[in-house]
Amino acid sequence: MDSDKLKALQAPLKERYRSEPEAAVITLKAEGRLGEGVSCKLDTHKAVVEAGLHPATGGSGLEACSGDMLLEALVACAGVTLKAVATALELPLEAGTVTAEGDLDFRGTLGVDREAPVGFRAIRLRFDLDGELTGEQVATLAKLTERYCVVYQTIRQGVAVDTQFTQDR
Repeated sequence: MDSDKLKALQAPLKERYRSEPEAAVITLKAEGRLGEGVSCKLDTHKAVVEAGLHPATGGSGLEACSGDMLLEALVACAGVTLKAVATALELPLEAGTVTAEGDLDFRGTLGVDREAPVGFRAIRLRFDLDGELTGEQVATLAKLTERYCVVYQTIRQGVAVDTQFTQDR
């Protein structure tokens, strides 16, 4: 996709969201069904994914780990955002790789040590870019990718999560 096509696709959306801000607010949804053993099956847009325990918590490694899925979501969002920014600004980005790594201390989630955090201690997001980009263009890509990546901003800023449990009898 080139810059003109991307701008043509997004222009009417941007105009609508300027004139009707409420139209820009949508609710995304994910749903899973509890599976066999210690697992949860989710229908993604492309396939059914079965998530389970990470091997460091007793899992077999055959199911997807939700921590890995979080990093994968970050990589996907950051990669798409980077490409959209490069396309819109007509930057000479030819290819690239986006990598996310996160450090977990499994003592927290297993309840071994109450002082150990439950969740990632740190996440590193790396972009290896190919193209004839200037330092200024790379800085612009970095700034705008961080600014507009939904998953990055959600992780970085945190968000309130409302948890509800119901029971059918």
